[in-house]
Amino acid sequence: MSSTTGDLTERTVAALDTEARQLLYDLVSTPSPSGEEGPAAAVLVDFFESHDREVWIDEVGNVRAPADDRVLLTSHIDTVPGDIPVEVRDGEDGVGESLWGRGSVDATGPLAAMAVAAVETGMSFIGVVGEEVDSRGALHVVEEGRAEPGAVVNGEPSGWEGITLGYRGLLAGTYVATSESGHTSRPENNAIQDALDWWRNVEDEFETDEWTPVFERVTCKPVSMAGGTTDDGLSVESTMDVQFRVPPEMTVEEVREVADSQLNGGTVRWYDDVPPVMMSPRTDVGRAFRVAIRQEGGDPRLLRKTGTSDMNVFAKVWDCPMVTYGPGDSDLDHAPNEHLPLEEYDTSIDVLVAVCNRLGGES
Repeated sequence: MSSTTGDLTERTVAALDTEARQLLYDLVSTPSPSGEEGPAAAVLVDFFESHDREVWIDEVGNVRAPADDRVLLTSHIDTVPGDIPVEVRDGEDGVGESLWGRGSVDATGPLAAMAVAAVETGMSFIGVVGEEVDSRGALHVVEEGRAEPGAVVNGEPSGWEGITLGYRGLLAGTYVATSESGHTSRPENNAIQDALDWWRNVEDEFETDEWTPVFERVTCKPVSMAGGTTDDGLSVESTMDVQFRVPPEMTVEEVREVADSQLNGGTVRWYDDVPPVMMSPRTDVGRAFRVAIRQEGGDPRLLRKTGTSDMNVFAKVWDCPMVTYGPGDSDLDHAPNEHLPLEEYDTSIDVLVAVCNRLGGES
């Protein structure tokens, strides 16, 4: 495995006192924004090869290290852009040490933990690309017809005591409307007003009371909007990119039907749909995590996330038990102060190893 300790401070070198921590540092130190995951993928390949594991990079850029498929450990290689100096600092209140850097939480910390646990237990591993953009890596895995594993552990920050069981789904589309141009004194709607009216009506359809948890709501969000008179002066056009987050109590199709029912002259091209997912805490993998977390002195927390992850993609095709797990505070996702406590990272690996050993039949 590559090492980049030559130019580090004495303190940082001292903190990187295990192979697992060195892998974390090497990955965080290797920029991997979506679409540029190649160098970080190479770091992962070096790590697995150094442990005599079969490993390769597939045609879309995923790192594949197949082995015991009773558990598939997976996380995403890509991060959002952002330049945060990579260094070890004191933790909050001077307790412990944290590694700062883009991706340390989302999701290079979980990615490194999955890779280390895969090597220690002999379980399968896939590092996927493009999760922050379009999940193209996870989609490639399921669309190629890969055999369903016994269980999936997807890597995203949950805190070492947290087990994420559910994510809302996603529906995305582009509304387009056209109207004849005319004097602004005319009372008839133009295409821009049609778009605004449609969106107001859609929001009204999905409105809930303030006591409804966010996870159980349909969240409607306009992403961008453009409109105006065409170059020839004969028409008014409007476009609006929109997204809906879909709770497990509804299907993507039901949300689409409601949105389509409010159309008043425009049309919507729906281009992305990811179903919601909600796993039972009573599966073998859920129980294994609760036991492992308690063995490390923790109090297991069952989580539901309001966004969407690659677990949604896997659950759309595979009918095996799944959880999402990983070190780090998800409130620091994409943040300018993104950092991961090193002790939490170490403990998350211990939890993952115990889970894999339990699901693999070891006592």
